Amino acid sequence: MILAPHPYGSDKDGLICGFLFQPGQTGQPINLAGAKDWLKRRSNADSDPASSGFVWLHFNLSDAKAEDWIKTNLPVVPEFFEALHTGTRSTRIEDAADNLVAVVNDVTFDFTFDPSEIGTLWVNVGPELAVSARLHPLKSIDQLRHSVMAGKTFNSSVAFLNQLMHDQGDVLVRIVREATLKVDELEDAWLAGRWHKKRMDLGNMRRLLVRLRRLLAPEPAALFRLLRNPPQWVQEADLEELRQATEEFSLVIQDGSELQERIKLLQEEVAALVNEQTNKSVFTLTIVTVLALPVNMVAGLFGMNVGGIPLADHPFGFFWVVGTLIVFTLLASWLVWRRID
Repeated sequence: MILAPHPYGSDKDGLICGFLFQPGQTGQPINLAGAKDWLKRRSNADSDPASSGFVWLHFNLSDAKAEDWIKTNLPVVPEFFEALHTGTRSTRIEDAADNLVAVVNDVTFDFTFDPSEIGTLWVNVGPELAVSARLHPLKSIDQLRHSVMAGKTFNSSVAFLNQLMHDQGDVLVRIVREATLKVDELEDAWLAGRWHKKRMDLGNMRRLLVRLRRLLAPEPAALFRLLRNPPQWVQEADLEELRQATEEFSLVIQDGSELQERIKLLQEEVAALVNEQTNKSVFTLTIVTVLALPVNMVAGLFGMNVGGIPLADHPFGFFWVVGTLIVFTLLASWLVWRRID
């Protein structure tokens, strides 16, 4: 019943890949029929679950049959299906009826720093079965799948979950590193005066970091409850590894928060520069308006076309009016520039 995984996509029941892990051995590809048979034989055995190995099945939830098949054929707790349909998708690991239910957020393959390209992975981990499901292809779980195909071994299902958390942390570290480089480029462009087309990029980067912090930071309350009262079948070494993985997440989230503050300062500097240039433009327009005031007033008075307009019949009346306007304009200019000084 051990079969090679499907080369691409999922099978008719939504299975992307399946592996059987035995202690000290590499993962062996397994199909759904083989997984059901192995779990049935394990349920009838009396050996220690911590040393009997486990099965990992990874499903594609965009296949309508996947969720129904999991619900019908696998010993998955109801909290897993509740997590599939709940509104909140923040990263968390909870103890549910002696199983670990994890909601892990990850990024898609073609991630281009767009908040909409963050997807969710749902995981149910028991002593003999680990089930993961997603809607869209994600980096961390696919990286884990390739590691298993390359010979990665796991002695327990919690060790598998810890490796998934570490892989997600690595992806997050790369995102923060690439985001830092982009912010450096935006800052250099701002210092060089080429900031006009970069303001939107700063806003998008800040929204992305806020979303990453909200979705990828593990919920501390659920994690503390799990670390304080873990399931009995979880070994202490795996529990300590899980604690270290979450601490690494906290450090990366802290780096992301510092980068977010840096972007906020850059936005404030850009906003101050925009306000300064706007004030200069308004001031220049005000000066031009003041200097043109004598001309506009005289033009309005002489354009009323009523009797008694002075110098109307004088041969040099136009030049007298123009000369008077020039004098008043120069006087207004002198007063304005003196005020500026």
